[in-house]
Amino acid sequence: MLRRIFLPSILIVLGYGFWISPDFKEISAGVAIFLFGMISLEEGFKAFSGGTLEKILQKSTDKLYKSIGFGVLATTIMQSSSLVSVLTISFLGAGLIGLAQGIGIIFGANIGTTTGAWLVAGFGLKVKISAYAMPMLVFGVILIFQKARSLKGIGYILAGLGFLFLGIHYMKDGFEAFKSTIDLASFGGTGLKYLFIFTGIGIFATVVMQSSHATLVLIITALSVGQISYENALALAIGANVGTTITAIIGAMSSNIIGKRLAGAHLIFNVTTGLIAIIFMSQIMYSVDFVSNAVGIASDDYTLKLAVFHTIFNVIGVAVMVPFIGKLVVFLESTLKDKHAEETTSFDTVQYLNESVLELPATAMAAIVRETKHLYTNAFEIITHGLNLKRTNIISDMPLEEVVTDSYSKSSIDIDDFYKHRIKGIYGEIIDFSTKAQSQMAPEDIEELYKIKLANRDIVEAVKDTQHLQKNLIKYDNNSNEHIKEQYNSIKIGLAELLRNIDLISKMTEEDEIIILLSKAKVHMQRYDILANGTLDNLIRNNLVTNEMATSLMNDSTYAYNISKNFIAMAEIIFIDASSDIKNIGEDMVISDEDVDLILKEKDD
Repeated sequence: MLRRIFLPSILIVLGYGFWISPDFKEISAGVAIFLFGMISLEEGFKAFSGGTLEKILQKSTDKLYKSIGFGVLATTIMQSSSLVSVLTISFLGAGLIGLAQGIGIIFGANIGTTTGAWLVAGFGLKVKISAYAMPMLVFGVILIFQKARSLKGIGYILAGLGFLFLGIHYMKDGFEAFKSTIDLASFGGTGLKYLFIFTGIGIFATVVMQSSHATLVLIITALSVGQISYENALALAIGANVGTTITAIIGAMSSNIIGKRLAGAHLIFNVTTGLIAIIFMSQIMYSVDFVSNAVGIASDDYTLKLAVFHTIFNVIGVAVMVPFIGKLVVFLESTLKDKHAEETTSFDTVQYLNESVLELPATAMAAIVRETKHLYTNAFEIITHGLNLKRTNIISDMPLEEVVTDSYSKSSIDIDDFYKHRIKGIYGEIIDFSTKAQSQMAPEDIEELYKIKLANRDIVEAVKDTQHLQKNLIKYDNNSNEHIKEQYNSIKIGLAELLRNIDLISKMTEEDEIIILLSKAKVHMQRYDILANGTLDNLIRNNLVTNEMATSLMNDSTYAYNISKNFIAMAEIIFIDASSDIKNIGEDMVISDEDVDLILKEKDD
């Protein structure tokens, strides 16, 4: 309801302003052009976020100081804290970074935004930047129409910078002309009353423009022509900082729980920083004068002194909040809980698939891979129980013969029920999400995504084959015929070994070790071909089993073979890095069982 009223009200106010003042129209046009420039910049940098930026982010956030440093650097380069926030939420949603690292990046982004004030105050107002804007726009638009993704990205960046410079030019000219009509500085004043009034104006302006960067540029251009006083400009800057959290909260309303927690951290940080700045305004202003004198900034160069102020109070905010990040994470996770997860306790749900990770193809792909691993974990548990084995035994060093004998009670679990509660929903969500994600992916990414969807299908098929196998495993487990009992016991041992090897592969990082275990699994998979190896013929020829037993054994050996084949195919796709040369290991690369044991022994030695 508020949004429906808010937009028409803003449009009416702007329309009235355009009617009564051409100068106000020029200032507003400058703000609009500046904001459009920021949108273009964001599009440009997204074009280069297909791999490089993500890898840097993952390597640069393992420590808190690295997370803060990345936030500073990324925001300085992209001049957009909103884009950095979008990237951060995407990586949080994909599970690539934790909430603490995400908060660190947001803290760093707040410091990074201060570089925008320095650039505008130190460069944008000192030279005729409109002269640089026109060539940038021309070259940028030409490059935007190119087919190559990288050229498009460069085009958007150039066009974005051109629009930023042009917007600043119009804002500055508009304020200079506006001064001859109305002197806004005459409405200002000093003291606590005006400090709160102008802080509120800064908050309102940022909410309207949805950009603290644009608000800050507007403040600096107004200050440069004397339309506002220095003290009031400082209050406006505080308001702009607090106002950007309102923007983040509005954006997080449609986001998932991760986005809401990050927005909550952003709100707590900026409100705390704003309160510190208001309470200790005199002390901070003294610090600004001290730093300005030290670096050679003139006492009457208020635009640069505003940039100094903006930097100091953001750094103070980070210094105050950093020691409490751990407690902040605990508070946010306990306060903002995932209600959807609590409501669906009987059905397992997706953990990494949400709208935020769709912002970038790389984060969408990472989220799908992680969700596939989640599906594999559930399938591993279902297959283990379906074979009447204990998961803790399989992932241990217990001899396989003991793993098979140390089983649960003979009552079988309902695999169909497990499938509906732990597999079906997640599998459907992965396929649906993959369809959405591939619309923004390059052809090579779509090909990789297709393989991941095949891996998901392999997992589901392995669970279904276990359901078919389970009936006769139970039936012949206590059969008086020792020969058929031995064959089914052999099937259980083989599948237990397969599950153990796949579990080991899922925890490995060395590619040569993965090759060895996958080859070993492929060697052992051949044991289920009882027709080719003569096992079935021998049992029938010697009348060791009945015809019914032979038929069941032949079918169930096929099910066991398919379970092995599907799990191995899944492991080749999911547990080996996409860039690896060992993906999709061919049959010609299978190493003999003896060689596998020898290599593993040598590695242990």
